[in-house]
Amino acid sequence: MAGAENRPGADGAKRLMIPRALTIAGSDSGGGAGIQADLKTFLALGVHGSSVLTAITAQNTRATTGFWPCEPESVYEQYAAVMSDIGAQAGKTGMLATAGIVAAVARGLEAFPLEKLVVDPVMIAKSGAALLEADALPLFRERILPRAYLLTPNLPELEALTGETLWREADVERAGRALLERGARAVLIKGGHGGDENASDDLFLDAERRLVLPGRRIRTNCSHGTGCVLSAAVAALLARGEELFTAARKAKRFVTEALARAEAIGGGTSPVGHGWSIVPPKLDDG
Repeated sequence: MAGAENRPGADGAKRLMIPRALTIAGSDSGGGAGIQADLKTFLALGVHGSSVLTAITAQNTRATTGFWPCEPESVYEQYAAVMSDIGAQAGKTGMLATAGIVAAVARGLEAFPLEKLVVDPVMIAKSGAALLEADALPLFRERILPRAYLLTPNLPELEALTGETLWREADVERAGRALLERGARAVLIKGGHGGDENASDDLFLDAERRLVLPGRRIRTNCSHGTGCVLSAAVAALLARGEELFTAARKAKRFVTEALARAEAIGGGTSPVGHGWSIVPPKLDDG
């Protein structure tokens, strides 16, 4: 199995372990984004998923009606518990909510480094609810952004991270390179917030290499969780041993199919089809 490794068990015997990925994110009670979306995506891509819960939200397809950040120390302890035993070949961050949680995650990454970390700078829910407190942003820039193996902002997040207004294509390119200068190893700028039929993403592998990941816009009301699924898919594929460009390209394809094959639930914006690639088993009565 790609990404698997041999590791000694409690009895000293070597065991083959499946690829493992870790998500550090908030909970979505509607199951469309956050921890729930990440774990579904890991499963769909053949990776064991572990999780660090940063916040609880009361959320459905129409709105986010409640938001409760976790205690920072509980966030650190969750991370330490997973990484000191199960480990992960790759991971991702999503909603970090508060400055205290940002600091706890940074402390965890210092104690138990995770090289292939996909950082999804979740700041605003699709419903419009703020998911990162304003005083947490400077700390995020200082302590999380430089640890990003890949940073995955959408256009509003790109503006928030750089403080720049993006009017032209040249502005987007300049902002992407600015994030590389701030320490991100690579940057994937998501194009989904554009209004035309082109939904291509820009991947800055380094200061010299800018690649376009082509994509078509899927007109659907089942788009909740797209950013979470994309970053989780990249993390899962990195855990399986894919190199970064291939992981990003395949993750975008996975999200495109998840949008195209999603089925509506609820009365608002439905989730993408996280499990589109999974064939339900045929179980007999025995």
